[in-house]
Amino acid sequence: MCTVRVLVWKSSGRLADGREIIYFDESPGLGRASVPDQRPLAAPAAGAPSPDTARGPDLQSPGLRWDALTGEWVVIAAQRQDRTFLPPTQECPLCPSRPGRLTEIPAADYDVVVFENRFPSLRGAVPTPDPRTPGPRTPDPRTPDPRTPDPPTLAPQAPSPQAPSPQAPSPQAPSPQAPSPQAPSPQAQVGPLETGGVAGRPAIGRCEVVCFTADHNASFAQLSPRRVRTVLEAWADRTTVLQAAPGIEQVYCFENRGEEIGVTLHHPHGQIYGFPFVTPRTARALGQAQAYAAARRGNLFDDMVAGEVAAGTRIVARNEHWTAFVPAAARWPFEILLFPARRVPALPELDEAARVAFCDIYLDLLRRFDALFGLPLPYIAAWHQAPAGDAFARREFGLHLQLISIRRAPGKLKYLAGTESGMGVWINDILPEEAASSLREAG
Repeated sequence: MCTVRVLVWKSSGRLADGREIIYFDESPGLGRASVPDQRPLAAPAAGAPSPDTARGPDLQSPGLRWDALTGEWVVIAAQRQDRTFLPPTQECPLCPSRPGRLTEIPAADYDVVVFENRFPSLRGAVPTPDPRTPGPRTPDPRTPDPRTPDPPTLAPQAPSPQAPSPQAPSPQAPSPQAPSPQAPSPQAQVGPLETGGVAGRPAIGRCEVVCFTADHNASFAQLSPRRVRTVLEAWADRTTVLQAAPGIEQVYCFENRGEEIGVTLHHPHGQIYGFPFVTPRTARALGQAQAYAAARRGNLFDDMVAGEVAAGTRIVARNEHWTAFVPAAARWPFEILLFPARRVPALPELDEAARVAFCDIYLDLLRRFDALFGLPLPYIAAWHQAPAGDAFARREFGLHLQLISIRRAPGKLKYLAGTESGMGVWINDILPEEAASSLREAG
């Protein structure tokens, strides 16, 4: 079990090119953030373009482009084409630095560490100084605004606001919002005809890498409950910081595992994206939840979880504070949704009891995945959180973790082929009830 009120000490510094690095340590006074990055890295020649300088019909450069037929933003990030790709173990950039082998992490060891991605799809969003970690700051060479490092501190504990009543109908419409990049206003339609008159936008945002352990050969499923708790604190901390940054509308924490999924580094790690728009899946889920509430049927997330518990046939694992189940309309061969018993909109709002209980049930689910076929299962673990600036979402959205694998049998993968990629119609080869049964037996 995780220790109640686990202490995590947070400190931050700068890499040689100005990117921020944040250590989440399990012991105080280690001084890891003060270790300098000795690599001869230059700061980017130019920062992300500002909205004032990147407006207009320019389709010759990377950035956000509007798909007029689907009503969605597409991120064009051609600069990532030359990123590090499956290097040998001795050249892994996520291992701690050693004499003669300098990496992205200057310290000789770490527990959990987060840093700005060297090859980001989104960049330029600068988080405001975190008031919870006051202290002296050093300048970021990419911006005139003074920034971190911070002195070691206790990772913030989640507040415990009163949760909305699971059964209370919420027919109210969301509060009026300013036009979002998800739905450009008519005034924004000054772009080329081929994008429906919607101008491109700079890819302002933030991409961070989260290293779960210094052990190159480990996996998340092999972490201790104590380390899982440290990772959870890091996710919650970064969500709090990034969702308050100007230009970021949604924070997304995730892990890709396995070459079949598309990982380019084998070291156990995840990523955090700060999007400048509400993502399509989240927007659709909020639309469904709003229609459900408007019909005075209650909260969609609460009712879905209650229905799964009542049915019982797709439950995989459960404890007092979390419920894991295969969704009735699962799209992937093996897919699990993990919901907290007490609905909250995002990771920072999880209370202490939920944080304690998460560690063991999540490790249990990952180990069930690997036990299915007796080999490491490729998966994506995706946290779904409410957008920060949407009053309806903050009141009604239900935080949950989606865990999916593309492996449907030994030696067989699920591909997004003609119907899925062409028409958006998903075909699942495995009955969700059978998938849930297999996962229960794998425990």
